[in-house]
Amino acid sequence: MIRVIVDETSDGRIISFEMTGHADFAEHGKDLVCAAASAVSFGAVNSVYALTETEPEVELGDDGGYLSVRVPDPEDESVQLILKSMIVSLQTIERDYGEHIKVTINR
Repeated sequence: MIRVIVDETSDGRIISFEMTGHADFAEHGKDLVCAAASAVSFGAVNSVYALTETEPEVELGDDGGYLSVRVPDPEDESVQLILKSMIVSLQTIERDYGEHIKVTINR
């Protein structure tokens, strides 16, 4: 199962997220849930780099089953919009494939 843990400030600003595990929906290379979650999360990180002045702290695991991102400036509204959009997309995947992905938001 893919687990996404999002840490927010008390006023709802995303300060970090961590994605761990594998969906195990299908065999490696054909896993729709893994591909969707990866595309959404890496797309969001790439968008932060390309569209804002912010450079997030990114850590990747060797086996592709780990992504950790920390936002240095949670006050940046553009970064927040990108990351909140990512969360909506991941929650949409979770709604349809809940036994393969779980999104948790810590406030």
